[in-house]
Amino acid sequence: MSRSAHPAGPRHGDVMPEGHFTAPPADLNALDPKVWARTVTRTLSGPVTVGGVDVRQLAEEFGTPAYILDEQDFRARCRAWRDAFGADADVYYAGKAFLSRAVVRWLHEEGLNVDVCSGGELTVALSAGMPADRIAFHGNNKSVPELEYAVKSGVGHVVVDSYDELVRLSWIAEQQGVRQKILIRVTVGVEAHTHEFIATAHEDQKFGLSLSGGHAAEAVRRALTLDGLELRGIHSHIGSQIFDMAGFEVAARRVVGLLAEIKAEHGVELPEIDLGGGLGIAYTSEDDPAEPADIASALADIVRRECASAGLSTPRLSVEPGRAIVGPTAFTLYRVGTVKPLEGLRTYVSVDGGMSDNIRTALYDAEYSVALVSRASSAEPMLSRVVGKHCESGDIVVRDAFLPADLAPGDLLAVPATGAYCRSMASNYNHALKPPVVAVSEAGPRVIVRRETEEDLLRLDIG
Repeated sequence: MSRSAHPAGPRHGDVMPEGHFTAPPADLNALDPKVWARTVTRTLSGPVTVGGVDVRQLAEEFGTPAYILDEQDFRARCRAWRDAFGADADVYYAGKAFLSRAVVRWLHEEGLNVDVCSGGELTVALSAGMPADRIAFHGNNKSVPELEYAVKSGVGHVVVDSYDELVRLSWIAEQQGVRQKILIRVTVGVEAHTHEFIATAHEDQKFGLSLSGGHAAEAVRRALTLDGLELRGIHSHIGSQIFDMAGFEVAARRVVGLLAEIKAEHGVELPEIDLGGGLGIAYTSEDDPAEPADIASALADIVRRECASAGLSTPRLSVEPGRAIVGPTAFTLYRVGTVKPLEGLRTYVSVDGGMSDNIRTALYDAEYSVALVSRASSAEPMLSRVVGKHCESGDIVVRDAFLPADLAPGDLLAVPATGAYCRSMASNYNHALKPPVVAVSEAGPRVIVRRETEEDLLRLDIG
């Protein structure tokens, strides 16, 4: 059951979620640095700036809704992950979180690799100049054309997800006269403490080959017999938005156990291990994510300890932060359209976007923060629900938040920590136009992904 839904249904919407805050924050104008991008600040006169640029200027120049991305923060987080893991490990940015050619160029310049999971993402990465050997290709059902594209492009790794793909990929590689490097994705039976739809290492789900049923060991045996493949290692991913390192410790132990089994049975010591991503970020002040240096130290220690216990050399470690890099670096800027008080319940605040630009609240019961950013306010707090403009009762952006009681149409609101998955999962529901992504840096603001137009919609509709 949803943490934010009452079992008796919407008629009991006045019942606050169990464990939810019951008191407003001490200062509605304060911006928690855990939640907001690093250059976001509120000026003495009241409006919020990012990279020194007033949000009112951004709204005027680029319109709303818009995703506003702090380039300085993005680059700093890339460097933090790169430096934390050092030269003996590889950091792959998970492109599914948000991918554009500008982002790929930043990744390249900051020394990170990129992980893609479709032919489209591969095209973006290659077109922006990412060397193919620094790209890994994921996916549970890659098509033949996608695999041909990956092999022809020379991607560094293909993460294989099934017996069918092993044969398919080997045949393609042989046809092209190469041996494709691969990792085998395994499910390790770890139930990550996250939403059911984003927990990816328990047995009953679509990704990978299970350890417990012997499927992973069989995939290894088959891979070692196929001439078109070079098996480099094992891949594991236990879920998303995870704060507890205990799941990674269990996953590493089980993956290393498989490496020991492979060495004993086949005389092969695989040189790589990828523990995936999924590290959480702060969406609200209650969230407490770990720093990259602490994550790197913990993961490296886990792998070294388990390999030493199993009598194995320590393999090269890879990780795949996506949300952990881009998530905190962006916020979505909205304009308030209507303010509708419901006596004794809450105030509904409608903005000019909604589930078409952020589906995560409806899909995952995701929790977000929100702030009035076009001005400061000394008004009393009011319990609010920020909703979108779509023809859907589930069109909720922020389920429960405190906003100033003098909030009015025309005010600007910002929802932080929307850099990951919001633009990637955006839709044209109700034929809404996808917002632009505006990067702000020392050089000022610029569009890196333009706003869709009605002409874009009609171009696909051949009538």
